[in-house]
Amino acid sequence: MNSVAIHAGGISANLGNVEVLHNIDLTLKNGCWTSIVGPNGAGKSTLLKVLAGLLKHRGTVSLLGQPLASLPGRTRAQQLAWLGQNESTGDDLTVMDVALLGRLPHQAWLAPPSATDHAAVEQALRATQAWEWRARTLGQLSGGERQRVLLARALAVQAQVLLMDEPLANLDPPHQADWLAVVQRLVAQGTAVVSVLHEISMALHADEMVIMSKGRVRHQGPCAEAATHRALEDVFDRRIAIHALGAQWIALPQQVAYQGPGACDD
Repeated sequence: MNSVAIHAGGISANLGNVEVLHNIDLTLKNGCWTSIVGPNGAGKSTLLKVLAGLLKHRGTVSLLGQPLASLPGRTRAQQLAWLGQNESTGDDLTVMDVALLGRLPHQAWLAPPSATDHAAVEQALRATQAWEWRARTLGQLSGGERQRVLLARALAVQAQVLLMDEPLANLDPPHQADWLAVVQRLVAQGTAVVSVLHEISMALHADEMVIMSKGRVRHQGPCAEAATHRALEDVFDRRIAIHALGAQWIALPQQVAYQGPGACDD
């Protein structure tokens, strides 16, 4: 197996007439969880869409050693799974139907789902604790429950590379912890996981971190290294600080200057 999951060279991209990514070079490894972080407007989601082949760009992207643009659509869909932000799915579809969509790249045209497809979907729904609602429709679910079903759809692909944009949206802390456990199991199996996260402390659980600002990669390195922590603090203008908590690192807000009495003061 190629040790490199995704390689990007000289990536630039526009949204409208504005260039939002500027000459990015990036290598992401198999069996590694990479978190992409940075301030609002840094270009994180745009970069992830380029890596997924969802956005026009300049430069090159390869997936598992092959040029992404030259891969047949079915092959790409089998090798790379995607979970985007605010994905719309019909409210009348059942949880089972949505999760089965993740198996389409593995099915012949118009063929019904196989026993292998059903087994993969059950495994994915159980991993996200959504199996018990498999007969319910998405319209009957909360935002957090819906997000877990969409994650199950991505897991059901059983792809070598999994890209996720803000996967923790609407998830409460216990289910964020469940998501973390799912990611760690995937990485242990050799999957490459790449996630854009606003939750910096959760992002610090990853193996490597890509830190972005103003459409450029400012730093890439192991999450446990001091250089990564310094770069992370710098890109947020020292408004956060990285601290050790046992064997893990967390991001805490730096104290800001006192601005006078507030509404809750006597």
